[in-house]
This record gives sequence, structure tokens and C-alpha cells, in this order.
Amino acid sequence: MQVVMAVIGSMCVRSLRGLSHCTRSVFFNSSIYRCGAYRLSTTAAETNNKPEEPAVAASAEKKVEGPTEAEKALLAEKEVLQTELKESKDKYMRALAETENVRHRMKKQVDDAKIYGIQGFCKDLISVADILGKATESVPKEQLTDQNIHLKNLFEGLTMTDSELQKVFIKHGLVKIDPKEGDKFDPFIHEALFEVPNTGNKETGTIALITKTGYKLQDRTIRPALVGVFK
Repeated sequence: MQVVMAVIGSMCVRSLRGLSHCTRSVFFNSSIYRCGAYRLSTTAAETNNKPEEPAVAASAEKKVEGPTEAEKALLAEKEVLQTELKESKDKYMRALAETENVRHRMKKQVDDAKIYGIQGFCKDLISVADILGKATESVPKEQLTDQNIHLKNLFEGLTMTDSELQKVFIKHGLVKIDPKEGDKFDPFIHEALFEVPNTGNKETGTIALITKTGYKLQDRTIRPALVGVFK
């Protein structure tokens, strides 16, 4: 019986020793945990309270400052280039407009040369037409009979020639100006050589007599009609 009690007592002692060892381990480990937490919190606080580095502060100061000298020089050069570009565009547009005006003037001159290049030749043909007109007017109409067949045929030939010549004139833009008595005088197509006394109720300044027909080449009068007007 004593032996059994001794064995049980030794077992209890060993159990108490193991329990004491575990208790000490737990206490020790909790102390370590508390120390580690304290160290972590201290490190975080130090990190938060750590002052900004000089590079960050310098960068902030740089942002607050205005443009540098190099930037100012670039801005000034940009303004100069923009001004020069605007002036160049303006000169280009002016030159383009002037070129277009010159082109239109040259085209008009070429067209006028084509139209009025025959003006001198037309004036010469007008003289021929005048002669033909006077020749036909000078033939006595009462003598144009079958008994005077030669004169009749000559008159018809002259009339046909004058008619064909007028067709050629019209084809090339040469139009006869043939005013009638009582027409209003137009200084652009008529030339007044004399005045005629107004014995009737004729309007002053109207055409009284026609001494020579005129001609226009397109819209240009190359010979005005020669007329007399009422006073």
C-alpha cells in the first residue's frame, strides 16, 4: 500500500512540474506578443511622424513657382511664329486673289481680241456695204422693167450682194444701226451732225434725218449712225 501511494505521489509531482512548465511558456510567449505589438505600434507611429523628404518638398515648391526662363523663351518664340504664320497666310490670300484677277483680265483680253480683232477688217467692209447701198439707191425704180432687162439684172445682183454681205456681218456679230425718223437720240449709237427746225409737233431731240447708217460689233459701236435731230 505504501508503495502504491509513493508511485501516485511521484506521478502527481511530475504532472505539477509539467503544468508549471506550460504556464511559464504561456506567460513568456504572451510577453513576447505584447512586446512585439508595442514595437509594431511604435514603428507605425514613427513612420507617420516622419518628416517629408527634401525631394518632395522641393518638388512642391517647384510647382508653386512660375515658368522658367526656358519656358518663357519658348512661349515668346511661339508667339513670333504664330504672327509670322498669320502674315504669311494673309500674303498668300492676297497673292491668290491678285492671281485670280489677273487671270480674269487676261481671259477678257483674249476674248476681246477674238471678238474685236476683226474690227479693222469690218470697218473696211462697211465702206463696201456703203457703196453697194448707194449704188442700189441711185437706180431709178421706174426703169426696172423687162424692157430694161440689163439694168434690172444689175440691180438684182447688187441687191443680192448687199443682202449676202449683211448676212456675213450678222454671222460675225456686226449689226447695222438703222434708226428711223422720230426715234429718240442715243449718244452711244448716234452722232448728231445738225439740227432741223421743228415745224410740227415733233419731240425735241428726236431723230429727224439719217445721212448714214451705223454699225455695232457685238456690244461695241464701231461707227455711229449719222443723223440730224429736231430742235
